[in-house]
Amino acid sequence: MEAQTLGIVLAPLIGSVIAGLFGKKIGRRWSHRVTIAGVAIAFLLSLMVFKQVVVDGVTYNEAVYTWAAIGDLRLEIGFLIDRLSALMMVVVTFVSLMVHIYTIGYMADDPGYQRFFSYIALFTFSMLMLVMANNFLQLFFGWEAVGLVSYLLIGFWYKRESAIYANLKAFLVNRVGDFGFLLGIACVLMYTGSLAYTEVFAAVPTLAEATISLWPDAAWSVLTVIGILLFIGAMGKSAQVPLHVWLPDSMEGPTPISALIHAATMVTAGIFMVARMSPIYEMSETALSVILVIGAVTAFFMGLIGIVQNDIKRVIAYSTLSQLGYMTVALGVSAYAAGMFHLMTHAFFKALLFLGAGSVIIAMHHEQDMRKMGGLKKYMPITYWTSLLGALALIGFPGFSGFFSKDSIIEAVHASELPGAGFAYVMVLSGVFVTAFYTFRMLFLTFHGKERMDHHTQEHLKESPAVVTVPLILLAIPSVVAGLYIEPILFGGFFGEAVVVSPTHDVLAAVGAEFHGAMAFALHGFQGTPFALAMAGVVAAWYLYLVRPQLPEQLGARLGLIYWALNNKYGFDRFNEVVFAGGARCTGRVLSQFGDRVLIDGFIVNGTARMVGAIAKLVRYVQSGYLFHYAFVMILGLLLFIGGFVIYGG
Repeated sequence: MEAQTLGIVLAPLIGSVIAGLFGKKIGRRWSHRVTIAGVAIAFLLSLMVFKQVVVDGVTYNEAVYTWAAIGDLRLEIGFLIDRLSALMMVVVTFVSLMVHIYTIGYMADDPGYQRFFSYIALFTFSMLMLVMANNFLQLFFGWEAVGLVSYLLIGFWYKRESAIYANLKAFLVNRVGDFGFLLGIACVLMYTGSLAYTEVFAAVPTLAEATISLWPDAAWSVLTVIGILLFIGAMGKSAQVPLHVWLPDSMEGPTPISALIHAATMVTAGIFMVARMSPIYEMSETALSVILVIGAVTAFFMGLIGIVQNDIKRVIAYSTLSQLGYMTVALGVSAYAAGMFHLMTHAFFKALLFLGAGSVIIAMHHEQDMRKMGGLKKYMPITYWTSLLGALALIGFPGFSGFFSKDSIIEAVHASELPGAGFAYVMVLSGVFVTAFYTFRMLFLTFHGKERMDHHTQEHLKESPAVVTVPLILLAIPSVVAGLYIEPILFGGFFGEAVVVSPTHDVLAAVGAEFHGAMAFALHGFQGTPFALAMAGVVAAWYLYLVRPQLPEQLGARLGLIYWALNNKYGFDRFNEVVFAGGARCTGRVLSQFGDRVLIDGFIVNGTARMVGAIAKLVRYVQSGYLFHYAFVMILGLLLFIGGFVIYGG
C-alpha cells in the first residue's frame, strides 16, 4: 500500500509544481489538465485504498522517511491508513476534483488562472498529508501547510485591499489557535516521549492520574490540559467561537476556494483531529464538556448572524460556522462517528451550495448582493434545482443526507449525561429553525420573487456552462443519497479501532437501540421536533420574503438592539479591532516614541555624544597653558596616588 499512499499525496503536489513553475510555458489548458489529472489520480487511488481498508480489512501504518533522530526520539514522515483516514481521503479528493473542474469555468477570464490551479492542488496535497499522518510532526506540517495555502488563496486577488485584510486576519487568528496546538503537542512529547500516534495512545492510560501545576496550588489533569490545548488549535482551524472571525471574511477569495476551504479541507481539519485524538479525549470529561459547550454556542449563535447577511456567500459562510458547531457538539458527547458522518455529508451539500452560489455570481456578472437578484429560477434551472437539493440536505429534510447526520447528532446530545449536554441540546434543536430560515431566505431572495437586477444584467442572464453545472449535478447525488450509509457508519462499527469511545460515553449505542433502518429513521423524522422546527423556518422565510417582503425591514427597525448585535456580529470584530489590533498599534507607538526616539536615539545614541561633549567641556578648563597649574595638578595627583597606596596598600 506504500506506493498507493505516496501516489495519493504526490500526484496533486506534482500537478501543483508543474502549474506553478511552468504555467506560463504550458499555458492555461495544460495547467488545468495536469492539476486535475493529479487530483483525479489521488481520488482513484483513494477509492482503491478505501476498498482495501473497509472491504479487505487492511490497515497501513508505516514510516516512509526519517527526518531526524534525537536519542530515542525519531522525527518521521509516515502514513496511517485506517477507516477514519480512508473516509477523509475519499471525501477530500472527490470534493477537490469537483472544485478543480468547476474552476475552469469560474476562473476562465482571470489573469491568475495557472497560479490558482497551482494553489488549489497544493491545498489538496496539504490536507491529504494532514489526514494521512501517523504522527504529530506530520500532522503539524499538514496543519500549517493548509493555513499557509489558505492565506495565499483568500488573498488571491491581492490588488483588493479587502482581500489582503481577510487573508492577514485568517493567518493571525489561526496563529492564536496554532500556539495552543503546538503547546499541546509539546505536552504530548514531554509526558509520553514520542510523537507517533500508536505510542502516544498506548501511553494514555498511564497518564490517567498524572497532574500538572499550571500555577501554584492548582493541579490539573495532564490529559485535560493536553486535550484543551489541542482543541484550541481545532478552534482556530474549524472556526469555533471566539476564533471564528476569520472564516466569514475568507469569502474575499474566489468562490471555488470558498467551497474547498468551507466544505472538505481546512475547516474540517479540527474536527478530524479531535476524532483522531479520541483516546485522549475519552480520558477527560472536562475537555469533552469544553468542546460540547463551545460547539453548541457556535452552532446556534453563528447561525443567527446568517439571517441578516445579504451577501450570498456570507450566508453560506455563517452556515458553515453553524454546521461546524454541530460537528463539534457531536465530538463533545463522544459521538465521533456522528461528527465524522456529518463532516462527510456536509462536505457534499456545502460544496454544492457554494458552487451553486458561484454559478449565480457568474450569471450576475460577479454581483453577490441577494437584494439585487430574484427570479433566477427560470434563467438557471440546473443551478436552481441542484441548489434546492443542497438546501434540503442542509436543513435536514427527512431522506436527504443532512437529515441522517444532523438528526443523529441531536439524538446523541439528547442521550448524553455530560455536564453541558442539556444546554447543548437546546442550542442544536433551536439551530434547526435558524438553519431552515436563513437557507430558504437565501433561496427565495435569489431564485424566487420579482427580478431586482439591472436591465443590462437581466438581458444577459443564462445558465452557466457545463464545466460549472456538471460538478453541481455530481455533488447533488451524494447530497441526496450519502445519508443512506448511516447504519454502517454510526451503528455498525465502521471506524473500528480508529475511534475509541468509553462505555460510559457511548451515546450512539443508546441511539442505535432505537434505530430500525434508514427508511424507518427517515419516516420517523417526519414526526420529530426537528422536522417541525425546520418547516417552521421554511414557512417563516416564505412569508417574510415572498408574501410580505416589506416586513423584514420593519422587524429590523423594531428589534433594534438584536438587529444591531447580529449585524455587527456580536461585536467580535470591533472588540478585536479595538483591543488587539488597537492595543498592538498603541504598543507600537509607545515603543516607537519612547523606546526608539527617547530611550535609544535620545539617551543611548545622542546621550552618549552629549555626555562626551559635557566631559570634554569640563576637562578643557584644565588645559590653561600656565606651567604652575600643570605642576599643581601633578603634585595633587601624586599625593592622591601615595595616599591611596598608604590606605589600601598597608
